[in-house]
Amino acid sequence: MSDTEQTLFSKRFRGFFPVVIDVETAGFNKDTDALLEIAVSMLKMDDDGVLSLDQTVHFHVAPFEGANIEQAAIDFNGIDPFSPLRGAVAEDEVLKEICKAVRKAQKAAGCQRSVVVAHNAAFDHGFLNAAIERNKIKRTPFHPFVSFDTTSLAGLALGQTVLAKACRAAGLEFDNSQAHSALYDTERTAELFCFIVNKWQALGGWPLPEPEAESEPESTTDTE
Repeated sequence: MSDTEQTLFSKRFRGFFPVVIDVETAGFNKDTDALLEIAVSMLKMDDDGVLSLDQTVHFHVAPFEGANIEQAAIDFNGIDPFSPLRGAVAEDEVLKEICKAVRKAQKAAGCQRSVVVAHNAAFDHGFLNAAIERNKIKRTPFHPFVSFDTTSLAGLALGQTVLAKACRAAGLEFDNSQAHSALYDTERTAELFCFIVNKWQALGGWPLPEPEAESEPESTTDTE
C-alpha cells in the first residue's frame, strides 16, 4: 500500500481503521453464552479514496469452559458446538490471531486504532469485548466502545435496515441460504459498508470543503 493510500485512509475516519465483524453465538447474553464463530473483514482504500474489501479471517470457536448453550440459538444458526468437523479453535487463540491480523492491516493503512463495523453493531461488539475481557487480552487494536453500525447507515442511505434487503437495495448479491454464517455475513456487511461510504463520496459528501480563511478586519486607525 502506498503512502498516498495510507494518508487517505487515516484522514477518512480520523485515524480509525474500520474492521467489519460478525459473530454467531449460542444465545444473546455476551457474558454467559458461547461465542461459536467469528469472521473479521479488513478493508483497503485506493488512490482515489475508494474503499473495498481486502481480506477476511474466519474461525470456528470452541465454547469457553462453563459457557451456556441455548438450544433455540443452535436451532436457528444450525451450528453443532461440539462437532469435531468444525475444527473449532480455543477462544484465546482466535482472539490473538485476529488481533495480530488487524494490527498488521491497521498499520499498513496508516491508522492508529481499529473500530468495529457490524450490522446491529452493539451485539457483535459486545460479544467481542466480552471475549477479550474473559481471555485477558491486554493488547487489542479495537476501540472499546466506538463502532459503526451498518443498520443505521443502511437505514439512512437505502431506507432498509435488514442486511439482506439493504444489500439488494444497493445492488449487491445476497443468498439467504448462506446467511447466518459469520464468514458470509461479514463479507456482505463489508461490501455494504464500502458501498455506502463510496456512494457518499461520489455524491460529493467527501472530502469536506476546506473552511474559508477568515479575512483580517480593516484597520480603523487614523494614519494621517
